[in-house]
Amino acid sequence: MTAAMIIKSADFVTSAVKPSQYPADQYPEVAFAGRSNVGKSSLINTLVNRKRLVKTSSTPGRTQLINFFQVNQALSLVDLPGYGYAKVPMAVKRHWGPMIETYLKDRQSLKAVVLIMDIRRTPGIEEKNFIDWLRLYRRTPILVLTKADKLSKTKQKNQRRAIAAALEVGEPELILFSAKTRLGKPMVWSAIAATALDEVCDDD
Repeated sequence: MTAAMIIKSADFVTSAVKPSQYPADQYPEVAFAGRSNVGKSSLINTLVNRKRLVKTSSTPGRTQLINFFQVNQALSLVDLPGYGYAKVPMAVKRHWGPMIETYLKDRQSLKAVVLIMDIRRTPGIEEKNFIDWLRLYRRTPILVLTKADKLSKTKQKNQRRAIAAALEVGEPELILFSAKTRLGKPMVWSAIAATALDEVCDDD
């Protein structure tokens, strides 16, 4: 089934660095993670039909806090700081790891984690380890390959196969996505719904 939720509201709730700053465990949560500059903010904005709910930037590493958003007063989307490439002070980078790990390991309402990867790049050991870590803590990984519009369909197929091999996952587990064309949006919502929502409705 491919579906997309009808978005009635999408609002920023708060930013946090430690559990005492998290909002109450009121709604099921889905977190979004990935290297800096893979299109994480654009993905979230596309999912909720907003242009600027999550601020986008051409400068990697701008997201340095855990940002919580509420959708339809029924679901929380959580934007995690990007890793890799970011040109930020080493002291900040050292803080990110424990901050993100604490959230991913201990957050009771967290149902799934969307791991976002640029389809043009073959993932490394960090992504493989991250997926293994999520499964160890029984967090459902949703694997999304962004910027699919930048490749031909043949190259999309070849890259999807190569990425699946690198991550040791099946090709069907990798969702092709484009913020520009909205390719894959219903499939991402369907994957989210399967783990975090009781029902979804088409909006396309």
